[in-house]
Amino acid sequence: MKKNASFAALGALVYSTDGGRHCPGCKEPINDCTCNREGALLGDGHVRVSRESKGRGGKTVTVISGLPLTAAQLKESAKQLKQACGVGGAVKGGMIEIQGDQQEKVLQWLAAQGYKAKRSGG
Repeated sequence: MKKNASFAALGALVYSTDGGRHCPGCKEPINDCTCNREGALLGDGHVRVSRESKGRGGKTVTVISGLPLTAAQLKESAKQLKQACGVGGAVKGGMIEIQGDQQEKVLQWLAAQGYKAKRSGG
């Protein structure tokens, strides 16, 4: 056993000085994790739409989180949202970021797709 290793309550390795953080599901290093590949859903089903500008040089983005989609579906939804809003954007950390304050357009698009979305934040 490595000298600097942390263990979860059930004895699963969660951090090692050699490999860094480990996934609790497959017990592989986070970069080599096989759990969150194609078939796994990234969101929790509680769809939230918020507006953020911190850490972005004063530029505003609309963030959509909680969509219960796989990585491929999330990327495709981001593409459709960008086209509907007429702006750029990206998928980062299981969330969709749309450039500018597009909350109304995003909420309308999500409602048309059958998602019950809420505004989040101020």
